[in-house]
Amino acid sequence: MTSQPEISIPFTSTSTSSKPYTIYNITLRLPLRTFTLHKRYSDFTTLHSTLSSQSSGSQPPPVTPPPKSYFSSTTKSPALAESRRIALEKYLQIINTDADDRWRNTSAWRSFLNLPSSNVSHRHHAAVNGAVSGQSITDPVVWLDYHRDLKTSLHDARLQITRRDQATSTQAQHESSAAAKKHLVKAGTMIQSLEQGLKNLGNDSWGKERLGDGEMRRRRDLVESARKEREGLENLLNAMATKSSLDGAIAQATAGDREKLISTQGQQNGKKPGTGRVLGKETDRTRALDNQGVLQLQQQLMREQDEDVDVLAAAVARQKQIGIEIQEELAVQKDMLELLDEDVDRVQGKMDVARKRIGKIK
Repeated sequence: MTSQPEISIPFTSTSTSSKPYTIYNITLRLPLRTFTLHKRYSDFTTLHSTLSSQSSGSQPPPVTPPPKSYFSSTTKSPALAESRRIALEKYLQIINTDADDRWRNTSAWRSFLNLPSSNVSHRHHAAVNGAVSGQSITDPVVWLDYHRDLKTSLHDARLQITRRDQATSTQAQHESSAAAKKHLVKAGTMIQSLEQGLKNLGNDSWGKERLGDGEMRRRRDLVESARKEREGLENLLNAMATKSSLDGAIAQATAGDREKLISTQGQQNGKKPGTGRVLGKETDRTRALDNQGVLQLQQQLMREQDEDVDVLAAAVARQKQIGIEIQEELAVQKDMLELLDEDVDRVQGKMDVARKRIGKIK
């Protein structure tokens, strides 16, 4: 069962038309967004009569809107406007929270609140939970909701990667990595579904109104941006896993070398024999050094490797900044192209009108 939106009417306003009337500003809070609707009192009375006719059975809605006042106007009486606002807010909230959902499932209720149809909501809920993995997205509203869930999965993956980077224990790192991979796999599946959904939305055979070319381009850009973000997070997670493996190997090698040095020193001091250094594997840099010198050389090499890693990290950071600047520039260029496209369409329309007029003159 999906959660109902939170409905309230926090304030009213007055229209600026020649014949002013009171506007009731309805605020709806959904899990992923919040928006405001503007309704007149007559819209509420129409809703109530439509609910009474559409609801199954003879039972009317559990509450009625406040009666119409024939002797005073809400635009001239703030007290009347406030009392009607409270009554209308209570009217919506009672229907929204009533145990009987027959009125909430009507098209009148969902159209009044600009909510998707109940079939769309069920399809979206099933798509998110994988219940209809073989079913394609054929509704533009479901596509947008699915894209919001994709952004949520990418955000959760980024959060788990951050927790992995801040974790101090190996178990916590493994748990965060597993959670991040789970979100990334889910995001990859959702990207494929969104791409297939765009193909369906661009095809008239599904019985839906075909999206415009500009909207299709915008949604393709959203999918491409999400794909790049997912690939970047996946590469970052793999790099962190590789770094952890290298750190573990270095720590293990360091511990092994330390044990060898201690064994060699014990043998020189007449203690239990150890393996010692193998002369056949000596290099020009280590052949003239004693054990302490080899240890210092190894520490120096490790410091140099750390410096190289720092230089590489700085280069990667610069590349990241360049990529961000390129993305910002592409966004600006995209907006300019869209404006140019609109200008071209507008000029084309004017040229068509001019051609028609010239044809009439001829």
